[in-house]
Amino acid sequence: MAATREESPLRSSLGIAMRTENQYSYRLPTPPRVVVPPPTLSTEMPGLVIGTGSGNLDISFLKDMALEDIVQKNTLVEWAYERRRQAQMILPWLYLGPMIAAKDKGFIAREGITMVLAVRSRDGSMSGALQAASDAGLAVASVEAPTYYDLIRRFNETTRLINKHVAGFRQHTLEQSGQPTLGKVLVFCESGNEKSAAVVAAYLMEILDNFDYIKAMQVCQAQRFCVNFDDTIKNMLRSQWDIIQAARSVSGFNAQHLQADSSILGLNQNLSRLQAPVTARSKRSIEDTRDDDDTEMEDGLDPSDALRFHGRDNTPFQSS
Repeated sequence: MAATREESPLRSSLGIAMRTENQYSYRLPTPPRVVVPPPTLSTEMPGLVIGTGSGNLDISFLKDMALEDIVQKNTLVEWAYERRRQAQMILPWLYLGPMIAAKDKGFIAREGITMVLAVRSRDGSMSGALQAASDAGLAVASVEAPTYYDLIRRFNETTRLINKHVAGFRQHTLEQSGQPTLGKVLVFCESGNEKSAAVVAAYLMEILDNFDYIKAMQVCQAQRFCVNFDDTIKNMLRSQWDIIQAARSVSGFNAQHLQADSSILGLNQNLSRLQAPVTARSKRSIEDTRDDDDTEMEDGLDPSDALRFHGRDNTPFQSS
């Protein structure tokens, strides 16, 4: 129930009359809503550019992929309700769809899918789809996330699984036939609209250059219009984007310091080569300060000791 400024004045605990200046409501505090512009004919879709890399895997070969024209620009016109039962291409090596798509042998053969990744609520669910994919000779992987909050902890794992398969399949075909072939991964959940869509959006944020959570959800919705990003998923993806930015900042800071340390080390090595070697010299003794032409005193005392006994009546250890 919202109260407006036209209401009668309120009184504080001190009895002072107060009037509200803004609307308010009696509810629990919630984070601000994340608004994702839907794909329209006039909406400019974000560009897709592969980033510098992910983890220890070499995915530089993905930069050769043509990603300029893969995002659908007229989804609202062409989308049909029946397409929700099919899988759609998000990237040339990444597909998003429902569980039934993993059982579609015609689709798998036609698109050249080489791996399926299931996002399921518990261990043992969707076993039929995984078994069908395994029988078709595909690589099979799964992650378990009972809730959306459990899913955010699996984003790094799912990204690593996808990249590892794509890179490994390419290397395997290169060794076998001499022609590298790109592996293709189908990510799916029961509907293909929620958890699996969140996994794909998180992958886009990680793999693409300067691609935030808004752009990731826009591309997923443009390719598969029936995806459902509710407020929980939106805030979860926003948190994941903050984590990615923090990790990249730390990585960049460490790289700069490593480069600076290497430069200093190289400079010190060059200076050490330019400096002439210095011969170690022994400590100067008192004999080095004496003049060889000096004559000894009549009593045989060293000249340096003569001054110590000058003016004394008695000389130590001298018989009278």
